[in-house]
Amino acid sequence: MAQESPKNSAAEIPVTSNGQLEDSHEHSFNRDLKCSLPVGLGLSETKITSHGFDSTKEGVVEAGPFPGGRAQQKSGPVLLADEVKNPAMEKLELVRKWSLNTYKCTRQIISEKLGRGSRTVDLELEAQIDILRDNKKKYENILKLAQTLSTQLFQMVHTQRQLGDAFADLSLKSLELHEEFGYNADTQKLLAKNGETLLGAINFFIASVNTLVNKTIEDTLLTVKQYESARIEYDAYRTDLEELNLGPRDANTLPKIEQSQQLFQVHKEKYDKMRNDVSIKLKFLEENKVKVLHNQLVLFHNAIAAYFAGNQKQLEQTLKQFHIKLKTPGADAPSWLEEQ
Repeated sequence: MAQESPKNSAAEIPVTSNGQLEDSHEHSFNRDLKCSLPVGLGLSETKITSHGFDSTKEGVVEAGPFPGGRAQQKSGPVLLADEVKNPAMEKLELVRKWSLNTYKCTRQIISEKLGRGSRTVDLELEAQIDILRDNKKKYENILKLAQTLSTQLFQMVHTQRQLGDAFADLSLKSLELHEEFGYNADTQKLLAKNGETLLGAINFFIASVNTLVNKTIEDTLLTVKQYESARIEYDAYRTDLEELNLGPRDANTLPKIEQSQQLFQVHKEKYDKMRNDVSIKLKFLEENKVKVLHNQLVLFHNAIAAYFAGNQKQLEQTLKQFHIKLKTPGADAPSWLEEQ
């Protein structure tokens, strides 16, 4: 009897009676194949079956989901999932559009400065903007001078109060000059009190003008800057469209002209909107400026006139008219004069 050749158990593949592989090895093979497939294919499950030796279909790939944890085999082609949008590509496209827009605007600005490019000008609106900028400089100068006056008046009031205290102290210690030192002390203290009242009016004037100049007018000028940027963009895309319209019209240029027309229309609408916004803000600013400055100039005049006329009653009445309240001097917290 011939000796049987030794067999390697690892090489044995059990086969059923109909020539198919046993399930255990088939499942093991499918598991290894699944682990080796790329994740990006988007397949919920992939399985390869091996038919009998007499079958003409070998290596058929079957794909399908596993509802409830069980595989449902369906023959058919493998379908790849839709491509997911890449956020990096979207950001890159936004950067590209921004760079192109910046390039066009820079070219338009240089062209205007060199006197080669045309710019859209609204003569009436431009004149109003120039007046506003000139007025802002003049109001800033008034504000600076009023602050200087307040500082100097504060120092004078402080000196008068100290002088009044010194006179009062000498009035008590010099019996022969008691009356003379006494009425000088009263005069300096009265001047200091009236000076504090005037300081209240001046500082109220400064605060109101500061709000007008550095908030209200500045907000309007910010809108003006946005309007000017929109105007540059509008002129840049208008120039591009004009250049394309002057060139040949063929299959290559017509799509570019159409795209340029669309971009031009978008920036034209933006420019028109910003121009309307500036016109409205300038109108409201003018009304607000007249109202604020009218009240503040009346306050400033009446307070100055009453102070130098020595009319204490009228000076106090001026502060009441504009609802200005002074802090009581001598409190533990620093007075409003010390905070200036």
